[in-house]
Amino acid sequence: MKLPKLLILLVLLGFAIAAPFFAYPIFLMKILSFALFAAAFNLLLGYTGLLSFGHAAFFGGAGYCAGYLMRDMGVGPAAGIAIGVLFAAALGALIGGLAIRRQGIYFSMITLALAQMFYFICLQAPASGGEDGFQGIPRGDLFGLIDLQNDLNLYYFVLAITVAGFVFIQRIITSPFGQVLKAIKENEPRAISLGYKVNRFKFLVFVLSAALAGLAGSTQALVLGFETLTDVHWTMSGLVILMTLVGGVGTMAGPFVGALVIVLLEHRVGEIGNFLAEITSIAWFNSLGESVTIVTGLIFIFCVMAFRRGLVGIFTKK
Repeated sequence: MKLPKLLILLVLLGFAIAAPFFAYPIFLMKILSFALFAAAFNLLLGYTGLLSFGHAAFFGGAGYCAGYLMRDMGVGPAAGIAIGVLFAAALGALIGGLAIRRQGIYFSMITLALAQMFYFICLQAPASGGEDGFQGIPRGDLFGLIDLQNDLNLYYFVLAITVAGFVFIQRIITSPFGQVLKAIKENEPRAISLGYKVNRFKFLVFVLSAALAGLAGSTQALVLGFETLTDVHWTMSGLVILMTLVGGVGTMAGPFVGALVIVLLEHRVGEIGNFLAEITSIAWFNSLGESVTIVTGLIFIFCVMAFRRGLVGIFTKK
């Protein structure tokens, strides 16, 4: 790694370490969880060229699994998150095993259909709490040593998970395995002609992406203390696609930037609308807080049309 790039990463890590002293830790942890979720999705779309509409199943499913273990089975947070990741990987193996046999829009539609089936399972299952959601997930303590009831302790735990996830993804894409994934994205027939068993590579990266999405979902469940059907609905899959495309597909920083922009918009769009209403005297802007999807949709259209590689892509070469 070149020195300037390493220096930038160290500076960003320093900002992340200092951030909870200047901003609300829960809000920051939500951004970190979504950034990891978007990075997991980007591994599939940005580096393999597979567009999944079903990643919410892994994100929310792992959250339900980890939450149930931590609240009803008395499992600690570290073990609960680990088992949640395994659950997401197993679900990814099931969905991926069926979906990778198809390509293009057919692959996307199969992932969407199977994920929606999982959504209705979560809706009907008594253990999930149905429309009321799964409430009261305890934070507990980490290995009996660190009290995660403290927001600051929990923040650094979530930060460590997120950094580890990003490092793992970086290791994947720079490995020979990652180079094959890029070859599949660029020219799948040529990769097949070179003797690579393409479906095996796509299946493995799908499971890895699902496991990392599960890591993000389990972490968010621990942070918020609850899990809802929103996290397994198809709209969550659409949200992570939006984060990835806005930030920059096929870039390491893109998912983080996309998650930051979208989460900030969800929380601050009302204030932005009030400000625009004051300076333009157009009362309609006051209603922006109730129409956050309109704002995010407009930003999505603008980014796709103006920045083909997302916001991060502006500063990187093709």
